[in-house]
Amino acid sequence: MHHHHHDHVAMFRRRFWLSLLLTVPIVATSHMVMDWLRYDLDFAGTELIGPVLGTGLFFWGGWPFLSGGREEARDRRPGMMLLIAMAISVAYGASLATSLGWFDLEFWWELAALITIMLLGHWQEMKALGQARSALAALAELLPDEAERIAPDGSLETVVLDALRTGDLVLVRPGGRVPADGLIADGEAELDESMVTGESRPVPREPGDRVVAGTVVTDSALRVRVEAVGEETALAGIQRLVAEAQASRSRAQALADRFAALLFYVAAGAGVVTFGAWALAGDIDAAVIRTITVLVIACPHALGLAIPLVVSISTSLAARAGILIRDRAALERMRTIDAVLFDKTGTLTKGQHVVTGITGIGIDEAEVLRLAGGVESDSEHPLAKAIVAAAKERLDGVARATAFRSITGRGVEATIDGERYAVGGPALLRERRLTEPELLGVQAEEWKQRGAAVLYLVRGDEIAGAMALEDEVRPEAKEAVAELRRLGRHVVMITGDARNVAETVGRELGVDEVMAEVLPEDKAAKVAELHTRGWSVAMVGDGVNDAPALAGADVGIAIGAGTDVAIESADVVLASNDPRAVVSLTRLSGASYRKMVQNLAWAAGYNVVAIPLAAGALAWAGVTLAPAVGAVLMSASTIVVALNAQLLRRLDLRRPSTAGASA
Repeated sequence: MHHHHHDHVAMFRRRFWLSLLLTVPIVATSHMVMDWLRYDLDFAGTELIGPVLGTGLFFWGGWPFLSGGREEARDRRPGMMLLIAMAISVAYGASLATSLGWFDLEFWWELAALITIMLLGHWQEMKALGQARSALAALAELLPDEAERIAPDGSLETVVLDALRTGDLVLVRPGGRVPADGLIADGEAELDESMVTGESRPVPREPGDRVVAGTVVTDSALRVRVEAVGEETALAGIQRLVAEAQASRSRAQALADRFAALLFYVAAGAGVVTFGAWALAGDIDAAVIRTITVLVIACPHALGLAIPLVVSISTSLAARAGILIRDRAALERMRTIDAVLFDKTGTLTKGQHVVTGITGIGIDEAEVLRLAGGVESDSEHPLAKAIVAAAKERLDGVARATAFRSITGRGVEATIDGERYAVGGPALLRERRLTEPELLGVQAEEWKQRGAAVLYLVRGDEIAGAMALEDEVRPEAKEAVAELRRLGRHVVMITGDARNVAETVGRELGVDEVMAEVLPEDKAAKVAELHTRGWSVAMVGDGVNDAPALAGADVGIAIGAGTDVAIESADVVLASNDPRAVVSLTRLSGASYRKMVQNLAWAAGYNVVAIPLAAGALAWAGVTLAPAVGAVLMSASTIVVALNAQLLRRLDLRRPSTAGASA
């Protein structure tokens, strides 16, 4: 698609410059222009320059408009090309008739100027659209040309990307780009993922983490096991989504197309009326000139650019911010959303437990964490990993443990400094007939009321301490909720968690409403419930078990998709886990809609005012427009629309990274 568009830009550029070369001698030898500028050119063949060069200019320079107009007429979908074709055909006919002595009009220079200005306008239009679509080219350029593949014997070979296969091991040096999607096999580094997720700061990655093609390794080398290549990579999926969004039609575009068709009939009717009125007045020359000017002025150049350019710029801006729009209409609907429904786990929270509370009996909190971390260090359980991670983060390290043993369904135990320690939940206490001390029991009950999981540290036959572990709320989630409420949206959190757990998280986030104890299959019903209140709803979820709800919402937003950019149930795919992207999407929706309305208002208003003027409605006051001046004004309106659309680029959708935020 990009190459096809590039060909159009090159074609209009070539035709413009050659047409300009032909126009210069036509204008220079025009008697009207010579009279204006008070110079004289008279040599053999002067009278043939206009007809000969003008005919060549009409058929060669005007061919894109003539062929486009023929197609619109054949498809019975009149629009911009048919209007331009009518204007230059009438101008050519009048010019030819003048050269044959049938009219007393000198019109070749205006025909030449008209075609040249039209070509310039189309060239700039195609160029502007091409610049907006450069997001696709920029995405393609993110991939390196070659990769360093590690052979089984450990040797390195440089290969082109097409030679990579799933399962290959590649070396990515500091400052290099990851050549394909895969998992880190060896090494730790920070990666710049801004081009995919919109996150502004590099994020740490370690063995086992997924990396995406096109991201940049900033500080140390990585060995990556390839999992996806070519069209299967996340980057290729992003390119497809951006291309589909830019090609998709929206309600605003349909409105512009209908207006262009209506304008054709208005212009044709105005042209007939104009010619008839001036002919009845006895001025055939004025009738021809005024009719041509009406047709030129009515060319909906600005209208044709009003929506597509905004579409291209907005989808490009979104893609650079990690917001992948699959359906253009969904972006338009986002500005009218009344309620935003967030799934809790993995969306407003990280879906990973962290240690949020520690208490000890006879030992301090740091010692409880050090000992528990040592006992859990060989366990693969998610809660165990959370305890070990907390110990490594807050302390110098965990206690050294030996004789590790897993107690199925109850916990784990190990020996530290000659003593036997165990870590587990209430089942461990029941098995060992241990009772919580009163103060510890009060603290544990408070944690449980918040929805925390409580694990106990047991030394020998007594309880030495306890820890609370909770699903960590994303630091950026509060900001997202607050901003959406400021924008007037009703924010709802939906979860399968118990009511007390959900209410605790809801209060922390500041949401307007909490829907708790909802099974995954019932989430779509909750979307329908919000619809019965008369609200339009955006559903934000992970795109897997939330698929029915995403499909049932007015706008379905899959968050944290990362490398999975082909989620069929969502209208919008967010590459990062940052819920603030929903705020960015809402702002972009409002801003792009305003630009569309402004451009449509300008393009439509311009024609409403200009057509009567071109028809000679103010000729009695000495105010008239030549066809070439009409072409200049028409091109000026196109430039205004294009510049107004470009102002959309000032909208900053990038979100500053928040400490601790997940990429």
